[in-house]
Amino acid sequence: MNKFEVRTQQKKDAIVQAALKLFKEKGFVHVSIKDIAEESGVSSVSLYNYFGSKEGVVKECANVLMQNTIRMATELLNQDIEFKDKLSRVLAICADQDYQLLRTPGAVEDQVLASLYSESTNKIRMELIQEFIELGKKEGAIHSSVSLETLLELLNAVGTLQASWARAGNYNHKMAELNQLLLFGFIGR
Repeated sequence: MNKFEVRTQQKKDAIVQAALKLFKEKGFVHVSIKDIAEESGVSSVSLYNYFGSKEGVVKECANVLMQNTIRMATELLNQDIEFKDKLSRVLAICADQDYQLLRTPGAVEDQVLASLYSESTNKIRMELIQEFIELGKKEGAIHSSVSLETLLELLNAVGTLQASWARAGNYNHKMAELNQLLLFGFIGR
């Protein structure tokens, strides 16, 4: 990267970090572009040039927060452990990481932020889950007669539940129960 590209990336990083801080403190609705610009030390014009809108900033915040989830899940894909253990661990990682921003005071009630954030994280998560499904089918842990489309639709419905549970405050307990059902069904192991 040349010096211009380095400065541009530094400004983008500063904007994302400032936005994350402000969204966590005040919620999406109560944070303006001006607030983010002032907190980041970057002009409002630059913010619009880089992200297009406040919604664009939220999407980038979701991408940044999901990078840790992606890294941990990718490491799991490459481990030499049973598929059920991989899947169980990745579900726990996703449950812990996906709703980082939504579990903060004020953000949970913010429907605009919740919707934008969920939309962005779901797209990233679905791409990652497809890799796990393909691996599970290859290893014979997921029955080959179940289509990828059906599995993704089920997991998309789970994502809707996750968002409602994050707002209700009983997220971790509900996700543990749901993961048990997803992995072992109603009857158990």
